[in-house]
Amino acid sequence: MKIQLFQLEIIEGNVEQNENRIKALFEEKLETDTEVVILPEMWNNGYDLQHLTENADVDLTRSFPFIQHLATNHHVNIIAGSVSNKRNKNIYNTAFVVSKTGKLIYQKDKIHLVPMLDEQLYLTGGNEAPEVFEINDIKATQIICYDLRFPEITRYPASQGAKIIFYVAQWTTKNLNHWRTLLKARAIENCVYVVACNSVGVVNNEKHVGNTYAGHSIVIDPNGNIIQEAGNQETILTTEIDIQKVTEQQQNIPIFENLRPDVYKYSE
Repeated sequence: MKIQLFQLEIIEGNVEQNENRIKALFEEKLETDTEVVILPEMWNNGYDLQHLTENADVDLTRSFPFIQHLATNHHVNIIAGSVSNKRNKNIYNTAFVVSKTGKLIYQKDKIHLVPMLDEQLYLTGGNEAPEVFEINDIKATQIICYDLRFPEITRYPASQGAKIIFYVAQWTTKNLNHWRTLLKARAIENCVYVVACNSVGVVNNEKHVGNTYAGHSIVIDPNGNIIQEAGNQETILTTEIDIQKVTEQQQNIPIFENLRPDVYKYSE
């Protein structure tokens, strides 16, 4: 499977400019045999949290048709990052996936909100675990940014056959080591591919003055080896993955056959 990760700077509060930038990247940088394109988290408005009430999408009525047109026009599946999204009088950070035929095949809200960015003051957390979807007949799932820190939510889709975990994020440079380490851990502990797309640029948050989004979009194989990794500038990361390696790794280390949920305990 050939994948391209669009690591770009998100312009806060300017959905039209972000859409134009993404559209241009598809027209100029997409390779004809690419099967999947991945975008970063919150690509419509970025972390302009104070103005989400006015600027967030409404039940994906703007974001989905925009991505749908790109998918069908370029005949490519799109892991469409996530967007700020109003629904039922709340605002969510909603991830979604569109097939090359234009079908909405996955939609999920970010579960854990980032207290370091005051997300809980502006967003509502989702209440449903990530599920499995199929993309070109390969099972996968998608998880958003801070949810990476909670391995509990990754285990379920992996145990249900997901062979690729797509992460979309706006992860900061201050915690770059966490980003790289946790992504490797998710690949190793589940014996799956991890494909993670991050953004770049300055963090405009009073609690993070001088901080930046880290970039370092990355592709990690089921054994925890880094296949490719970007730097901290805008870039297109292009890679090929061999799904058979997931089967081989899970046969060599049969973690899902050895799970003991009867003895695991969780705090309430």
